[in-house]
Amino acid sequence: MGPDPKIFDDIARVAGGAVNILGGLQQQIHEEIKSRMEEMASKMDLVPREDVNRAESRIDALEKRVKALEGKKKTPSKKKAS
Repeated sequence: MGPDPKIFDDIARVAGGAVNILGGLQQQIHEEIKSRMEEMASKMDLVPREDVNRAESRIDALEKRVKALEGKKKTPSKKKAS
């Protein structure tokens, strides 16, 4: 007499349930870590990445404008000494 095929179905169901539980647990852990990290960043008064990117873009644009204005500036003519 061989093993009961029903036992394999039961084992598969238990294993499937364990995988679902672990997947849900992993998601909860991920959300909890993310929440804690955001809380720490808020307490440390860190600047969001989007704000840094906007500031860098604005700085680049202003640097280009300054260079363009410096290029348009007329160079003063030197007076001849008599």
